[in-house]
Amino acid sequence: MPVPKVPDKGSATRRGFAVLRVAIWEEPWVFALSVAFSMLYGAMTVADGWALGWATDHVIRPALERGDTTFGALAALVSLFLGIAILRAIGVVGRRVGAGVMQFRLQATYRRRVTRQYQKLPLEWHHKHPTGQLLSNANADVESIWFVIAPLPMAIGVLAMLAFATVAMFMADVWLALVGCLVFPLVFVANVIFQRVLQPLATRAQQLRADVSEVAHESFDGALVVKTLGREAAETERFRTPTYALRDANIAVNKARGMFDPVIDALPRIGVLIVLLVGVGRVRSGAADAGDVVQVAFLFTLIGFPIRALGWVLGELPRSVVGWDRVRRVLTAEGGMEYGEDRLTSNTAARLDVSGLRFGYLPDRDVLSGMEFTVEPGRTVAVVGPTGAGKSTMTTLLTRLVDPEEGSVKVDGTDLRGLAQGELADSVALVAQTAFLFDDSIRGNITLGGDYTDEDIWDALRIAQGDGFVKALPNGLDTKVGERGTTLSGGQRQRIALARALVRRPRLLILDDATSAVDPQVEARILAGLRSVVQEDASAATTVLVIAYRKATISLADEVLFLDEGRIAAQGTHTELQETSAAYRDLVDAYEKDAERRQEEAELDEELDDLDGVKA
Repeated sequence: MPVPKVPDKGSATRRGFAVLRVAIWEEPWVFALSVAFSMLYGAMTVADGWALGWATDHVIRPALERGDTTFGALAALVSLFLGIAILRAIGVVGRRVGAGVMQFRLQATYRRRVTRQYQKLPLEWHHKHPTGQLLSNANADVESIWFVIAPLPMAIGVLAMLAFATVAMFMADVWLALVGCLVFPLVFVANVIFQRVLQPLATRAQQLRADVSEVAHESFDGALVVKTLGREAAETERFRTPTYALRDANIAVNKARGMFDPVIDALPRIGVLIVLLVGVGRVRSGAADAGDVVQVAFLFTLIGFPIRALGWVLGELPRSVVGWDRVRRVLTAEGGMEYGEDRLTSNTAARLDVSGLRFGYLPDRDVLSGMEFTVEPGRTVAVVGPTGAGKSTMTTLLTRLVDPEEGSVKVDGTDLRGLAQGELADSVALVAQTAFLFDDSIRGNITLGGDYTDEDIWDALRIAQGDGFVKALPNGLDTKVGERGTTLSGGQRQRIALARALVRRPRLLILDDATSAVDPQVEARILAGLRSVVQEDASAATTVLVIAYRKATISLADEVLFLDEGRIAAQGTHTELQETSAAYRDLVDAYEKDAERRQEEAELDEELDDLDGVKA
């Protein structure tokens, strides 16, 4: 859906009214209904003044002059005020409910649009924007756009009330009403000055609110790093700066309101005093009735409220404009992936063809260049390379998280860019080294809402070597794993993530060092489990591409691709590359020595723990 037009330049008030037009265009019927109720409230408030004047002339004054009154007059008076009160209450309820429905519907609509845009934008766009900023765009910024909706129907309704009050005052007494013509401009000028002072202060406060959100998310997300390195004080200080700046900005906003509110509230009351002074003389001269003076004085007390209601709307416009600009930058961001209409119709293991692949994150700095290789259906291929060779980048291209700058990636002979949206995910699965789990049950993390039976889940866990520890958990598949799976070990999280991919029976499985947190024996059983599935059921055959570091894993592969400086430097079996490539041999040997050292350290730690237990 195209983003509605709001001018890029101009005053905050002018641009804010453009945002209000967007709101009315998005929710016209709810807006119309809430304004109708607000106008009912305004009309009944003015009717209170008329009723008060009528009661003064027809009930109160005669009672004072004659010393008594009639039951009919009292009944009429009670019925009149009761009827007005009921209608005004209906107006208040309808106005508030309508404004709330409109505000929250708009917030929900734009949150969905922002999140849909996040899903549409490629991974490289997300890499350039902090997570805290993205959260602020979808939450605080969307809220700030539509805060102005809460007082909007009331402001429009009280404008009608102001018009009704003005007409009623002129009908009661022209000279008393003319006093209002002197007071109205003063109140309006005071509001204009107030808004000009408030706008820059409110704009800065909203910008700082987003800054605090970004810093807070990054700080909380990095809690492990902060605590393990003892940086609590430094991180607190880093958080203090924007927080105190936001505090000072909010205080400045409230200081401005504190200065102007008494002035704006006092002007109508001064008008009431003038009306009473002028009115007493006109009553004595017989030019006006006491009820007219009471009615006009009462209506003057209402003048400040309509002006303040307009001030609430105008005061929210700067914050609304700031939120709109931040959200619009997301909604208009370029880089959404284009999709074709091709389908992958095969149900057997996939064939992967990579040709002339080139990609870089920065201009003139390629991470992958001229990469070419083919993986035949049903084969297990290990990709080995030094740090920075481009292995993880390659996996993002093979799963089309990003598109190459040159070259192509094909599955079963079909370029990934020509596939229909969602088609690739039905055939290809990626399991990353960092296993992300949701704050959900094990079943929920594996199925992700998909329609899978418990048998399917247990089969996937069995291949991933995770069925044993899951069965030992108190609630089995229904065990909650906590945020990011904090109740599980690193190896357990990786096996859950692997089961999540396997339950979908992918035709191409890409493992980006996805078993680094499990011991070599478990890793070997996982790969053996994948092979056994193929032998038992040809329709479940899977082509496997694994980023590998351990010699035991590499040796299980049918073929090895040696990746160096963004290119395939050598290709063959593990044994062949050991004999023909010195760089490959040195790298694998270094991996093996590092793995042995880590294994020895783990065994030593275990022995020390056992010794401590004996001493205890």
